[in-house]
Formats: sequence, C-alpha cells, structure tokens
Amino acid sequence: MNITLSSILIILNKTIDIILVWVLIYYAIKNFQENVKLSMLIKGVVFVVILKLIASVFGFVTIGVILEYLIMFGPIAIIVIFQPEIRMLLEELGRKKLIGRHKILSVDEREKVVYEIVSSLEALRKERYGALIVIERNVSLSDYIDKAKPVYGDVTSNLLQCIFFKNNPLHDGGVIIQGDKIACAGAVFPTSSNIKNSQKRLGTRHRAALGIAEETDALVLVASEETGRLSMAIKGELYYNVSIDDIRVTLIDELRPQKEEAVEVKNWEEEEIYEENK
Repeated sequence: MNITLSSILIILNKTIDIILVWVLIYYAIKNFQENVKLSMLIKGVVFVVILKLIASVFGFVTIGVILEYLIMFGPIAIIVIFQPEIRMLLEELGRKKLIGRHKILSVDEREKVVYEIVSSLEALRKERYGALIVIERNVSLSDYIDKAKPVYGDVTSNLLQCIFFKNNPLHDGGVIIQGDKIACAGAVFPTSSNIKNSQKRLGTRHRAALGIAEETDALVLVASEETGRLSMAIKGELYYNVSIDDIRVTLIDELRPQKEEAVEVKNWEEEEIYEENK
C-alpha cells in the first residue's frame, strides 16, 4: 500500500472532523445535563425518533404520518419555544475557554480564599451590609468584568467589607472573584426572568444572583441588608437562609478541582422568603 500526501491529508481531515463532532457532542451533553428544560427536550426528541422507527417497522400508517410531520416541523417549534434556553446554551459555549481561565489554586490557597469569604460574610451579616459575591468557575465572566470597576486585589475579608460598606459607591453592585483575586467590583448582572410565585418579593440582589446562576455555572453568595440572612445561588437555584457552615462546606466542595475527592454537602431546605429591597 502506497502512502501518499493526498491519502495522509484525507485521513487527517476525517480525524479532525470526527474529533470536532465528539467535542460538540460532549459539550452539548454536558450542558443538557446542567439544564433541566434542555435535558427534557433531548429526551422528548429521542422518544419521538424511537416511536417513528417502531411505527415504520410495524407499519403503523396513521401514527407514522403524524410523527413524520412532527419530525419535519418540530425543529421550528423547538427553536421558537426553547429560544431562551438555546440562546443561553450558545452564550455559555461562547464564554467557555477550552484551556484554563486562571491559575489552579493549591489546597492552602483555596482554603484561604474560602476562609476570607466566609469571614467577610459573617462580618457583613452582623453589620447588616448588603453584599453580592460571584465566584467564577468554568464559564468565563469576562463580559461582566469588562463593564465593572477593576480591582484585581487579593481576596481578603477586609477588602470585601470595604467594598460593601454602605458609603462606598460600589456597594450596590456585585464583586467577581477569579481564583484568589477580586477581579472587579460594581458589576451589574441580568436579573432572572424565571421568578416563581413564592419569589415575587425578591429584591434586586437576589434576582441578580439567580439570574447569573441561571446563565453561568458561577457560585453566588448574597447577604441581605434588611434581615442579615445569607443566601446562595448555584446551578440555577436560589437557597435562602443558608448557614455559614453550609456555605463553607459548599465552597470547599464546589471550588475544588474535579479530580479531588468530594466532601459531603448538606441539603438545604427553602424557607420563607423575606422582602429584600436591595
């Protein structure tokens, strides 16, 4: 068998093609798993395809015709109905970096970051200072950082308290943490449009926390200016009246590299929502 440059280029072309398809499938499945609506959508599509195959094998004419029209016009309906979810998926893929976004923290560095964040929340809660802390993970938050006030200082309890001090002009916005650095302050985030009836009285901070947690994989912490209660938003869900211990354990677990062993995290129960004006 003669190996020519042409045959090598053909093999290389097909290999790259297959790799790109698998990369696309990998990221699609990963995002479907993190989004309940999209995962239900893909299950429905698989069900329709299987049903169509069964109808073809057994000669079910009527159901076959119906499924054929459904498959033909279904994509248009999916684009219309799931437009927000599809847009969110594409935005998330666009913000993701295939290579590391910032340095990987050592165990000691990560524990120090967690300690400083938890210490700041304890102090902010006691003083009744409102706070919104967004911790970047896999999805880049550079779009929000670029529009906020740059800080790029070490994560310390004192610095976080200074930022959220009532007389500081930046206290109404959010802080974004990248690794062991406070990237910016005064960041503005989109508010959630998926507010449940029980969440109608949520204030701006909590709506923004839920909004950024729905659009990205960020871990978001909120301190209430009115009640002193702490909340946490993660994976599109907002949890109220979360204890300091729960926050500490969750931070340790969620900020660790995936290869490290996970720690057990408590389940939170949603409690009565108190009116938040910030």
